[in-house]
Amino acid sequence: MKEKQQQSNVSMIEGIWILIIMMVILGTAVIKFQVSPEVPILLVIMLIMFWARLRGFSWDDINNSLIKGVSTGIIPIFIFILIGALISTWILSGVIPSLMVWGFKLISIRWFLPSVFVVCAVVGSAIGSALTVISTVGIAFLGMGITMGMNPAMVAGAIISGAVFGDKTSPLSDSTNLAAAIVGADLFSHIKNLMWSTIPAFIVSLIGYALLGHGSNHFNGATINQTISTLQHHFFISPWALLPIVLMFVCAWVKLPAIPTLFVNVLVAILMSFLNQAHLSLTKVADVIINGIVAKTGNANVDKLLSRGGISAMMGTVSLVILALGLGGLLMHLGVIEAVMKPVSKYLNSPKALVTATLLSGLGVNLFVGEQYLASILPGNAFKDTYRRAGLAPVALSRVLEDGGTVINYLVPWGVAAVFTAQTLGVATLSYLPFVFFSLASPLFSLLSAYTGIGLKYLKDEVKDE
Repeated sequence: MKEKQQQSNVSMIEGIWILIIMMVILGTAVIKFQVSPEVPILLVIMLIMFWARLRGFSWDDINNSLIKGVSTGIIPIFIFILIGALISTWILSGVIPSLMVWGFKLISIRWFLPSVFVVCAVVGSAIGSALTVISTVGIAFLGMGITMGMNPAMVAGAIISGAVFGDKTSPLSDSTNLAAAIVGADLFSHIKNLMWSTIPAFIVSLIGYALLGHGSNHFNGATINQTISTLQHHFFISPWALLPIVLMFVCAWVKLPAIPTLFVNVLVAILMSFLNQAHLSLTKVADVIINGIVAKTGNANVDKLLSRGGISAMMGTVSLVILALGLGGLLMHLGVIEAVMKPVSKYLNSPKALVTATLLSGLGVNLFVGEQYLASILPGNAFKDTYRRAGLAPVALSRVLEDGGTVINYLVPWGVAAVFTAQTLGVATLSYLPFVFFSLASPLFSLLSAYTGIGLKYLKDEVKDE
């Protein structure tokens, strides 16, 4: 017998209650009891599926919602798998160990945290991918920071802040292009308007990391020298290790998409590994790609830092991402998110109220759905007409979408970007969260712009510019 279809629309009150119950379950499990997010997400998915069936949705509707949610993450999931291979081959070929050795010699220990923030910001702006920055130069900086005796969460915060700044301001970034496209804004006008909140957030972050780094006085020169010696003895340290990094910049310059860029870099790293290690076998390389590097240098700290990577190491991330996307698909395609957002958007007309509501919506989608692209798409579509009626320019909305959507995903324990980051750096999301100054400051400066009117772009301003 054919399943009956949806009987009625989800009401706003019903949608709010679903989201509240969901957040209570996730928040209590992850934050209070520190349970891995997979279990509470599975529980929430089960509850929503049975609620939907009782509500009149067919099992086909429910299954299709799961499929649609997961399908939006196929490309990111594939990228995560390739990054697992990239990390292991960059260690095998000496790229990450070389970055660590040169970093110890070139970067001032006293100004380590602000240096990490700035370098990651510059690299991120050039290649347009925060995840790539975090998984390459970010790993090298984390290893350096731990060797120096710094709090890993502080170092991770500086890495993520710089990477997110770069991703947010790069014309090559998927999320930046998406935010501009959703509202129909010119990409470079969007990036220019971002500076009203992004530059102040950058300055505050830089000052914050300078103060944090200046207060760290536990550096051990002997440990650093021992680490450098171990790296030089057990890994290939050479200027040639810069080749994959240069290649990554070239790929970004010619606008090669992320997946082929990662394929090219993995291939080059493999070729370098064969050239550097005469007795390296194809079987060994295949094992490294699958299972990652297991460093055996005799130095426990170095072994811990550089025993990572591999496709298998990404499977935990992939499983959590699939669950989070499936949950997002249920909430979105069964109409729960729309039921809450659409009615609210009709009654917001002042710039202050609009910006505040958009920021809260981006935060809410990140918390409920865990996907940074949807955190831009859903509020963008919901508020686009309302911004126009209020006389605000499209770039006013696109900036808020970035400030409340893109940058926040790295702070949500079950968010796609946060799951990847925590797995890659080995630092829990709730541990590094207080130190990701840029992501914390961006929405605040967006609010400040709305309430002061500074940097808030109106439609009449766009006419003048033309």
